Parts: sequence; C-alpha cells; structure tokens
Amino acid sequence: MHVIVHGGAGSEPREPEPRQETLDEAAATAKAAATPTDAVVEATRVLESGPRFNAGVGGAVQSDGVVRTDAGLMTGDGTTGGACSMPGVEHAIEVARVVTEETPHIMVSGEHAVSLAEASGVATDRDLWTERTRTRWDELDPVESDDVHEHLSWLREKFGGSDTVGAVASDGERVAAATSTGGRWCALAGRVGDVPQVGSGFYATEHAAVSTTGAGEEIAKFGLARRVADAIEDGETPAEATDRLIEAFDTATEASAGVIAVNAEGKTGESFNSSAMQTATDHA
Repeated sequence: MHVIVHGGAGSEPREPEPRQETLDEAAATAKAAATPTDAVVEATRVLESGPRFNAGVGGAVQSDGVVRTDAGLMTGDGTTGGACSMPGVEHAIEVARVVTEETPHIMVSGEHAVSLAEASGVATDRDLWTERTRTRWDELDPVESDDVHEHLSWLREKFGGSDTVGAVASDGERVAAATSTGGRWCALAGRVGDVPQVGSGFYATEHAAVSTTGAGEEIAKFGLARRVADAIEDGETPAEATDRLIEAFDTATEASAGVIAVNAEGKTGESFNSSAMQTATDHA
C-alpha cells in the first residue's frame, strides 16, 4: 500500500514532534490495510483521535460553543460519501463511510447524520473538547447578546484557522481519498466548509486520489481537489500537479492551503503555501 497522510496546513505547530509521531502511526496503520478505502479510513481514525489535530477530539469550536465534525470519502470508481455538522462524533470518517457504502446519497448532515451514525454503531456521545481547545475558547470572551449583527461582527473578528487531516492511498491499481475536520474556529454554528464537499476537500478518479486542507471557503470556490486529480489524469505526476495547483490557488485567492495526492501507480505528491504542513508517507 502506498500512503500519504497530512495533519493540516496552517501555522507552525507548537508540538511538532508528538504530532509527527501520530502522523507516522497513521501512515503505518494505513500501510497494513487490505484495501485503499480501509487504508484512508483507518489512517484518518488515528488522526481524529489525536488531540493535537483539528479533527474529532480537539476539533475547532463553532460560534455557539459546540464542536461539530465533518468528513468525506471517495474511491477511484466514483463511490462517494460525506457527513457534516455532527456534534459528539469523534470518527466523522466512519459516518462518511456509512453514507458511501450503505446509502444512495452523497451527503447527510446535522442531527440526521448523528442518528445515522448511532444506528450504524459509530459512537455519537464523545467529548471532543481538550484542555487546549477549552483554554482557547475561554479566552475568546464570546458575545452573549441576542443581537444577530453584534454576534456576526464578533464572529468575523474571531473566525479563522485552517488545518484539518486527511489521507490518500493506492494499492498499485485502486485509490481512495479521505478528509476529516472540526472546521474553522468561531465559524457560524452549522457552517460547513470544503472538507465534505466532493471536489473541494477530497476527490478521487481511477487515476488519482487527493485530500486538501486550508482556507475552506476559498478551497471550495477553487475546486482544489478536483483540479489536482484532473491534472494527474491529464498526465502530470502527483508532485507536478500539487505544486502547480497550489501556486495557482495562491495566485487566485491569496489564501493558504495544502494538498496531498497519490496516483494509481503509487507515486505521491504534496505541496502547501502556508507556514507548515506536516505529512507522513509509507510504502509497501
């Protein structure tokens, strides 16, 4: 199995060494998987349980003080599923897999996604707060006014952050991509970014699988994941495609992003224009 995972594009991490250890664990777990789908799901699960990443435990807090998780999954044959806006769900990628494999839909959201998770045996009552996120939230002094304009003014001032987690894998023939996140800090309650949107936060064709991270609104408008996959399908290597499309994204948006990709043969690529993006790779 050829695997690459990322822990999000953003500022320099405060604890890079333990974060890298978790990324290495995720990549090693994925390498031992039976299929590319198993590989990306299992790798993402490791990262969702890592409190130093913005996914699952330790995810970003929305404007109403709730952590909500999103994820998307896609395989090279076009099978796709996403789940979003789920409070209390640590392993959003597992819910995305349920949507992918058990429903005729592409996306399920909110309380209905949580109900689907519970019915499918995915834990839905997890405490996603960490000491780090609690401290950061307490320092924000949230607006208590019922005035929506005052609330939105506070939100625009505090809204930020861009990191997330993801994985791509190839067994030499088949590919799969997965991305999972807690969103962006102080986003309006219920906001859904690029992560569960097909072609934005993740994408796969028979030739390539891609996972992105960064400024979600800009990634969604640009269609970053699909553009990288299309470039690989058109003959670029993953390294060429990720470098060129991050440069194009930077020029078009002046926002930060990162991307990882693998082609069907197992060649990988990664690129980012933020201060940092930690990754880990593993090959059979």
